Amino acid sequence: MRHYENLVIVKPTLTEEEIKNTLTLVEEVITSNGGEIIARDAMGMKKLAYPIEKNMRGYFYVMYYTVAPSAITEIERRFRINEEILRFVTMKYDSKREIAAWNGMVEKTKKTVAAPVAATPVAAETTEEVAS
Repeated sequence: MRHYENLVIVKPTLTEEEIKNTLTLVEEVITSNGGEIIARDAMGMKKLAYPIEKNMRGYFYVMYYTVAPSAITEIERRFRINEEILRFVTMKYDSKREIAAWNGMVEKTKKTVAAPVAATPVAAETTEEVAS
């Protein structure tokens, strides 16, 4: 199993539910090919550096996973035929230094994803107090 990172840019014209469904399909492509998703980072809607298919924005989503090298061709083929994906890039981490960097990015992603979840109940309590 090798270490990989995928950045996927989804069309901004989709509704929130359609974006979630697309990202679920993207993750299913990886897991159905024997991959294990270690961490995810939904970066949200961002401005693109240049227009892609007349879109100035896109929904950015990063996944860190491990999978056999032979599965990457099928994963990328499925990404290419998905019309809701504007662009994607797959990065492979091979050397010990690269894998150490990959582990560091995974830990950083897990911390940043966990921190807003812990802060959410406090924010919900504050809004309830304001609403009362």
